[in-house]
Amino acid sequence: MQKLRLIERDILATGKIDGPELEVLRRQLYAEGTIDRTKADFLVDLHKRVQHLNPAFEQLFYQTIKDHLLADGWIDAEDAAWLRRMLYADGKIDDEERKFLNELKGEAKKVCREFEGLFAECMNEPQEQHTCG
Repeated sequence: MQKLRLIERDILATGKIDGPELEVLRRQLYAEGTIDRTKADFLVDLHKRVQHLNPAFEQLFYQTIKDHLLADGWIDAEDAAWLRRMLYADGKIDDEERKFLNELKGEAKKVCREFEGLFAECMNEPQEQHTCG
């Protein structure tokens, strides 16, 4: 985690993330082969703080979060609650986040009722029950 904090410091000093920093970040995130909640939280925080987002960082961000959430193949209630906090941190759901949710739903072997509720809410579909939050 210390190496990630050094990378974060360098990225935030410039307010942007591009080629070399992006590759160093990717290598460090996947150094142990999996993305745990600590790394996912770190990346969510970094994503919020980077001033100039670029498509390559956005792609890394969403793929890394997807790898974290789908590590065991399914999204449980705890994952759905965490995802809700991440997605609504800025108070709104944008098109990129909707695309991400569609990919998650399509790639998960199984999703919980709470994820289904979040999905429906974010897609502006009627939902029967809303239990996470």
